[in-house]
Amino acid sequence: MSYAQYSSENSNAASIGGGSNYNQPQNNKKSNIIIAILVIALIGTWAYIIYNKSKVNEERIVYIDKIQKDSLDRSALQAQFNMLSNKADSITSNNFQLQGALAERASEINRLKNNIATILKNKNATAAELAEAQKQIIELNNKIEELYAEVETLTAQNKQLTASNEQLNDEKKKISEEKDSLQSDLDKTKDEKAKAIDIASTLHAYNINVTAIHQKGSKEKETIKAKRADYFKISFDIAENHVAQSGTKALLVCIYYPDGSLSLSSGTFTDRQGNEKQYTNKVSINYVQGNKIPVSFEWKPGDKFKAGEYKIEIYNNGYKIGETFKTIK
Repeated sequence: MSYAQYSSENSNAASIGGGSNYNQPQNNKKSNIIIAILVIALIGTWAYIIYNKSKVNEERIVYIDKIQKDSLDRSALQAQFNMLSNKADSITSNNFQLQGALAERASEINRLKNNIATILKNKNATAAELAEAQKQIIELNNKIEELYAEVETLTAQNKQLTASNEQLNDEKKKISEEKDSLQSDLDKTKDEKAKAIDIASTLHAYNINVTAIHQKGSKEKETIKAKRADYFKISFDIAENHVAQSGTKALLVCIYYPDGSLSLSSGTFTDRQGNEKQYTNKVSINYVQGNKIPVSFEWKPGDKFKAGEYKIEIYNNGYKIGETFKTIK
C-alpha cells in the first residue's frame, strides 16, 4: 500500500466518522515508522546487490589473474627449459665422445629433458605437475653446470696435456737432432779415423834403385847404353809400418818411356784423386807388420830400349808411394 492511498483512506474515514480528528496524531506516527522500515529495507537490498556484484567482479579478476599467472609460469618454465636444453645440446654436441662418468651425466641430463618436455607439452598439466617440472628444471640446471665444469676441467687438462706433448715432441725432436748430430759427428770421426788409418796403413817405398842390365849367358852386367840394355832391375825397400796389417799387399808399378807413353799395360786402378790409371807391373809382397821389406823385380820393354829418361812410379792403396827416374844413353 502506498503512502498516498493510506492518507486518502484515513481522510475518508474521518469524514464518515463525523469529522472527528481525535486519532490522527497516533496514525501519523505509525505511518512514519512503516515508511522508515521500507526505506531501510530498500537501502539494504541495494547494498546487498552492490556488494554481491563487487564480490563477483573480484572473484572474476582473481580467476583471470590466476589464468594469466599460470600462463606466465608455463611460459617462464618453457623459456628456462629451452635455454637449458640448448646449453646441454651445445655441451654434448661439442663433446660427442663423452665416456665413463661424463656419459652417465649426459644420459641423466637427457632423461630429465625428456621428462620436462613431456610435462610442458601437456596443455592440461596441473599446478603440481608444473611444480615438478620446475623442480626438475632446477635439477637439470645443476647437472648441466656440473657436466660443463667437468668438461671444462677435462678440456683444460687436455690442452695442458697437448702442450706437454708438444713440448715433449719438441724436446724429442731436439734430442733426435742432437743424436743425429752426434751420430753424424761420430760417423765423421769414424770416417776420419778410418781414413787416417787407411792413409797410415799405406806402405812407403824408399831406396828405389833402377839398374839397366846387359845379360850375356849367365852373366849380368850393368850398362848405361840403351842398345846394350836387356832389362831393368828395379829394387826398393818398403818401410816399417806399425799400422798396416800383415798379409799380402799389392804394389802397382807404372813405367813410362822417354816419350812419356806407358809401357805395355797389365791393368787399371783408381788413384786417390779419382783418376783411372793404367799400370805396367803388379808386384805382390807378403808384408809383416812393423818390418822393413826389400822388394825387387825385373822389367823388359815390349821392344828394344830407347835412349832417354824413363820414369818409374810405385803405387799402393791408390797412393803413389815412390818415384824415380832412370836415364840411359
